[in-house]
Amino acid sequence: MTWAATILTLYPEMFPGPLGHSLAGRALGEGIWSLDAVQIRDFASDRHRSVDDTPAGGGAGMVMRADVLGRAIDDVLARRPDAPLLAMTPRGEPLTQNLVRGLAKGPGVSILCGRFEGFDERVFEARPILPVSIGDYVLSGGEMGALSLLDACIRLLPGVMGAALSGEEESFEGGLLEYPHYTRPLEWEGRRIPEVLRSGDHAKIAAWRKARAVEDTRLRRPDLIERHGDVRRRSPSGAQREEES
Repeated sequence: MTWAATILTLYPEMFPGPLGHSLAGRALGEGIWSLDAVQIRDFASDRHRSVDDTPAGGGAGMVMRADVLGRAIDDVLARRPDAPLLAMTPRGEPLTQNLVRGLAKGPGVSILCGRFEGFDERVFEARPILPVSIGDYVLSGGEMGALSLLDACIRLLPGVMGAALSGEEESFEGGLLEYPHYTRPLEWEGRRIPEVLRSGDHAKIAAWRKARAVEDTRLRRPDLIERHGDVRRRSPSGAQREEES
């Protein structure tokens, strides 16, 4: 079954954007996933197609109106009732690989992209929306976050990546950063590929990769070590196989 993405946005022309190229673009052309970009302004009721208004209580900027968003959301929910509805906002929960894997295993996803100062909070109270953030920074709108989320999901769909284990042996799978990679030439600017990777001893290679994954995670992302606890029992890359979950 085709994995379907529906995007609610003021800029539908931004899609598929970079997702029309490389792995995601090929998968889109092959029908592995589909895309529907919905113009939020189509649900405005006035002749100016207004979607925002000044913030209650005063302040800078504009806020996206709950009545317009509600109509747009209801239209999507009626057509895609099984797909989870997400909203890209810096006030949302962090996007994690665990959440991505869950979304990739489902029928698809609907994503609401904000602009201006954000959404009228009442839409979150009145509709089943999961607020999601791609990081502790602010963008001009939710579209770039939606593209990132979609790319993370699409690459995990069956038939998109060439190697069956490619999606497992990566950063954040199992709570660790991925081990470092090397390829030819053997020596570059006086730096050589670690000898263990040329040994042909798969057990030693696996042990080296696990040690480097743990070491790099402790140095660069100690928060991951604290969050996931003991990493010694995890696979060399930090990946967790499906049969272990």
